[in-house]
Amino acid sequence: MEIKHFSFGTSENNRFVKIIRIVFGVVCIAVAIYWFSFNIKSLKADGTLWITIIFLTGFGFYQIWSGLGRATRFIEITPDYIRLKKNPILPPLKMSSGEIEKIELFPLNLIFFLKSKKRILLRFGTTYHEINEKIKDEILSFAESNNIPLEIVEEKI
Repeated sequence: MEIKHFSFGTSENNRFVKIIRIVFGVVCIAVAIYWFSFNIKSLKADGTLWITIIFLTGFGFYQIWSGLGRATRFIEITPDYIRLKKNPILPPLKMSSGEIEKIELFPLNLIFFLKSKKRILLRFGTTYHEINEKIKDEILSFAESNNIPLEIVEEKI
């Protein structure tokens, strides 16, 4: 079994889009610095100015982070471990097969129960149903090959 990489959602990852994101992020940060330097001299610096500067700076850094390819969310399934990045800012979480106690599979959720009594919840979206099914199939084969108990829970509406 080789490495199976699944991205959550589809996003444009060509070079042109990445460059546009980075440029837009730099422009947002430059505008925030301009607003800060221009309005700090005036005595009318109020709360909305600071909210604007913080928002533009944060959004600019996120756009640069995204343009560098660091904000993609994914799950990577290998024979020995699972790497999961469900948050665009935090680093990926690596779970080895020995750390996983059991897995519960719901129609739109996946819960990993670790031996350290920690639970990791992965929520699937409803837009990319085909990718969700592929992920579920790979999780099933991962659990079978590593003798991890897997429970499929059907929710009644």
